[in-house]
Amino acid sequence: MLTLLVTRAMASDTKFFVKVFPAQKPKKVPKAVTEALKGVASAKAMGRMKKESVECPVVKHEVGFLVCFACPSFIRRVSGEVHCAGGDGPPREWLIG
Repeated sequence: MLTLLVTRAMASDTKFFVKVFPAQKPKKVPKAVTEALKGVASAKAMGRMKKESVECPVVKHEVGFLVCFACPSFIRRVSGEVHCAGGDGPPREWLIG
């Protein structure tokens, strides 16, 4: 049974592998995203993630990592690399300048 669950999790449809990099200037993160992630990550981890960015392959420009983390296309982050399903991407209201 455990083998079946691991196999199913590994067979996810990862379309994009995106590198996480430190942002020149931290991106603004909408309050809806921060509120949604309150119970998921500690305040210290969220503070660190606010200073990171990714070049989103779905919306074709740089977004803050917290927006990427809350996106429905986010699968996992491993060794500074995000695995993205490449679906619809983050909602438009999350993409602040």
